[in-house]
Amino acid sequence: MSQTRKVKTREQRRDRRHRRVRGKVNGTAERPRLVVHRSLNNVEGQVVDDVSGRTLVGLSTLDADLRGKREGMSKTEASHAAGKALAEKAREAGVTHVVFDRGGYLYHGRVKAFAEGAREGGLEF
Repeated sequence: MSQTRKVKTREQRRDRRHRRVRGKVNGTAERPRLVVHRSLNNVEGQVVDDVSGRTLVGLSTLDADLRGKREGMSKTEASHAAGKALAEKAREAGVTHVVFDRGGYLYHGRVKAFAEGAREGGLEF
């Protein structure tokens, strides 16, 4: 008798990784969580305090200040710029140390570029 295997979609695998990561990663007021969400063309980032349930800072490549700079950039370069801009906003809000939540995405490509941009902007992971 052959065993059948349930085929998992890419999104289901990502969701499973995300739940596993969220079980381990938690943000506090002193060290909030930096969350990354990647869509087909854009990247969004938020700095979240999980204790109070508040979003301290948020930014997307769709925001007006980044949209003008995106012309001629690849998606990876735009992600790097978004990470850097988010780090500057977070530092203005008084956040310097964060816990990185990759949201179930592999640490590669645009997610990695976002994280490196945030580090360049002054955030410490």
